[in-house]
Amino acid sequence: MPNQQLAAAQEQESASSRGFLQISVVSGTGSIPVENASVSISFTGDPDAPLMELTTDSSGQTPQVELPAPPVELSLEPENQLQPYSEYNIQVTAPGYDPVLVSGSEILADEVSLQNITLHPTVDGDGTESPIVIPAHTLFGDYPPKIPEDEIKPLADTGEIVLSRVVIPEYIIVHDGVPNDYTAQNYWVRYRDYIKNVASCEIYSTWPESAIYANVLAIMSFTLNRVYTEWYRNQGYDFTITSSTAYDQKWVYGRNIFENIDYLVDTVFANYLSRPGVLQPIFTSYCDGQRVTCQGLSQWGSKYLGDQGYSAIEILRYYYGNDLYINTAVSISGVPSSYPGYALNIGSSGDKVRQLQTQLNRIARNYPAIPTVTPDGVYGPATAESVRIFQGIFHLPQTGVTDYATWYEISEIYVGVSRISEPG
Repeated sequence: MPNQQLAAAQEQESASSRGFLQISVVSGTGSIPVENASVSISFTGDPDAPLMELTTDSSGQTPQVELPAPPVELSLEPENQLQPYSEYNIQVTAPGYDPVLVSGSEILADEVSLQNITLHPTVDGDGTESPIVIPAHTLFGDYPPKIPEDEIKPLADTGEIVLSRVVIPEYIIVHDGVPNDYTAQNYWVRYRDYIKNVASCEIYSTWPESAIYANVLAIMSFTLNRVYTEWYRNQGYDFTITSSTAYDQKWVYGRNIFENIDYLVDTVFANYLSRPGVLQPIFTSYCDGQRVTCQGLSQWGSKYLGDQGYSAIEILRYYYGNDLYINTAVSISGVPSSYPGYALNIGSSGDKVRQLQTQLNRIARNYPAIPTVTPDGVYGPATAESVRIFQGIFHLPQTGVTDYATWYEISEIYVGVSRISEPG
C-alpha cells in the first residue's frame, strides 16, 4: 500500500486538478488562536519533501492554498478503483507547544478542505506527540458493515425520568473503538463538530448539495437517537456513541472537514428525522449501497438521486418511506440565548443586538482581526463589519448579516473563549 500511495502521490503532483486547503491552529488551553505557527505540507507518500511552508496569522490561520488532487470524476462513481482524493502530511510547530503531525489529510478536486490543529503547551518530556493518522475514507477503504438495529428503540419503563423532548447536546462523548474495548479513548466533541467530522468521513463533498443534506440529516438523526435513548449509558458505558462502523458511524480524531459540509451543518444542525406520533429521532441506518446493502439509505444511491434533481426530503423518503418528515429541536444546550427567529441586519436593534455585540467584543480579545463595537443595541455599519470579519474567519458567507448559522457560530465561539476550562 505505501508504494501505491507514493505512486498516486507522484501522479497527483503532475495532475491538472486542484483542491484547496486552509489550516487553523488554536491552543488547547482557552481556544486561543496561535499566531506565527510554522506549517509544513508534504505528500503523505513522500513526507520528507515539503511542498510548501506557511505561517499562521493573528487568527491562527494560514492562507488558503492550492494542492494537486485526482480528477473530480473519481469521487462521483463508485466503480472507480483509484483513490479519489490526495493525502497530505501537515506538520505544525510553535514555540512553547508540542509539535503536531497530521498524516493523511484528504484533498478532493475543486473542494476546500479545513484542517483544524490543536496545539498543547509543552510541560514535561521531549515535546513530541503521537501523529494523528487519518485512515482511508469509508467509501474507499474496507470497514465492517453496520449491525442491523430497529429504527425505533423501545424505552424501558424503569420509573426513571426520560427525556420529554429532543435536545441538541453541546457535547458528544465518542468512544474511539468498539463498545467493549476498554483501552479505547473517549473524546468530548462539540455536537456540530462531530456531525461535520462524520459527514466528511462518510460521503464526498463533491456530491450534489441535496444528497449531502440528506446524508447529514441521516447522520444527525442517527446520533440524536443515541442521545435521546441513552443507548450506551443504559448498557453501563460512559459514552454517547462509538467510532466503529459496525455499531455506529465513522469518526476520526483530528481529521479535516470540507467547507461546504461545514457550512451546511451550521445551517441545519438542530434538525432530525421523525415519524408521526414518535417522539424519539428515528435511528436512520445507512450504508454505501455498493459493497454493503442495508434497510436504509444508500449513500451512492442518494448521490444518484441528487444528480436527478431529487430534494433532500425526497431522497430520504425514497429510502425511509413517505411518512418521514424533518423535525427541529427547540432546545439547544450550551448557548447563551436562542436565535431571535429572524436575521439581524443594519437597522435591527434591541437586546439581541446588544448581546451579539457583547459576544463579538469578547471573541475579539482572542481574535484581534475582529473589530470591537460599542454594545449599544443598534446594528449599524460597524457591527455589520465586525460580523463580516467574524464570518470570514469561521468560514461563513461574508454578508455582514447575522443569520441562523452566524448567530449560533458566534454563540459557540463565545462560549469556547469565555470558559475557564473545558470538559475532557
